[in-house]
Amino acid sequence: MITTSDSTEIYPPTYTSFAGYQRIATGSLQANALAVKHARESRNADAVLVFDDATGRTLDIDTRGSDEAVLERLLAAGMVQAKTSVQASTAEQTAQDAEPRGRGRPKLGVVPREVTLLPRHWEWLAMQPGGASVALRKLVEEARRAGSDKDRQRKAQERSYYFMQTIAGDLPGFEEASRALFANDLERLQQCMAAWPADVRSHALLLAQHEAA
Repeated sequence: MITTSDSTEIYPPTYTSFAGYQRIATGSLQANALAVKHARESRNADAVLVFDDATGRTLDIDTRGSDEAVLERLLAAGMVQAKTSVQASTAEQTAQDAEPRGRGRPKLGVVPREVTLLPRHWEWLAMQPGGASVALRKLVEEARRAGSDKDRQRKAQERSYYFMQTIAGDLPGFEEASRALFANDLERLQQCMAAWPADVRSHALLLAQHEAA
């Protein structure tokens, strides 16, 4: 995990692979690529798919040749990073975080700009703890969080739907499950998917959890 200067946590992307309705791998793209390769070599009937957990969409991976050849193609296509590149990026961020801070007020990156408000707005701001600037920053942050929550929910619904549509579009209750998903009714969603294979059901619900989006 890498932590940016604004305390946003960035996690490595994850992927999940299915052979038919059975989940065969979850984790890095390299691990999924090899699991898909081995599954395709050992199975004749079941479709083998790899999903991007961030979007719910499938990825097309060339699994021909040896394990080493598969991994080399992923690296050459820019679909994964070399370990040395990841380590360098992490080390650079750690070094930035370790830089000593000078005395005085912390550097907030404040940018002064003109704000036009009605007199009653200025009066209300002046009565807030910390004054107008602090109150305005708090209001902006609250609005950003509210917007982010809605955005995370939308992304979670979309990625779960894309996954469901691809792997469960022909299963009973798919239309009802889709309506429950976009209504943000997870209890109803679980009811609609009750007869689905366990791995499909659990992964669809996992993707629908917008808190982790």
